[in-house]
Amino acid sequence: MNVLGFGLPELIIIALVLLLFFGSARLPGLFRSIGTSIKELKQGLQVDEDDKKSKTDTDATPPTETPTVTEPRDRTDTNNS
Repeated sequence: MNVLGFGLPELIIIALVLLLFFGSARLPGLFRSIGTSIKELKQGLQVDEDDKKSKTDTDATPPTETPTVTEPRDRTDTNNS
């Protein structure tokens, strides 16, 4: 068994160190919060990818509204002193 380059003995040592630092009562809450954080990160990345896809889809379609041209104003001064 080789997880991220760690073998079984290394994983057991890491688990014992975590147990010593946090205690058996806090470990489930700690891992639950880590799992929640990872889940929210994945959802955020998915939303970002969806935004990029929708942006590129809308950029590919030409605009349906044509710009209007306005007449230039007469620039004569009414305040000639």
